[in-house]
Amino acid sequence: MAFRPNGEPRAGGIPTSPDGGQVEYRLARNSVIREFHKGRLSRLDVCDAHPELLRAGRNLGRPTGDGCPICEQHELVEVTFVFGAKLPPGGICVTSQKELRSYWRREDPVVCYAIEVCVDCSWNHLIRMYPGRSATRKPASRRSPARTGRS
Repeated sequence: MAFRPNGEPRAGGIPTSPDGGQVEYRLARNSVIREFHKGRLSRLDVCDAHPELLRAGRNLGRPTGDGCPICEQHELVEVTFVFGAKLPPGGICVTSQKELRSYWRREDPVVCYAIEVCVDCSWNHLIRMYPGRSATRKPASRRSPARTGRS
């Protein structure tokens, strides 16, 4: 995660802020699936999940109830990563809604990425990106250091 000069976070080239909105990637996802079914993309082109993402999907993924659009045999799982200041550069893979809400309560804003994964064929696609803080939440005021009478 990088920061703009005014201190607002920037994730994946998309400016985000605590009062920003959700970005859906459904149209891009559907386009890739159509191109695969037309034969313009091979399975190797679309089933390229990183081993760590597959591990997270197997161990921490939440079933979506949707079948895989590529292999059409297995159920997709959703994995959510949280990125923000004072978090590891690779983000945190959250395991529950309770854990996700704990990151939302942080003073520093976070950005969440939800990814769908088929742990069998390695299909994966970013499905949405959203800020982790409510638009109604006001950032905590930061106190300036106390001034002393010394110069």
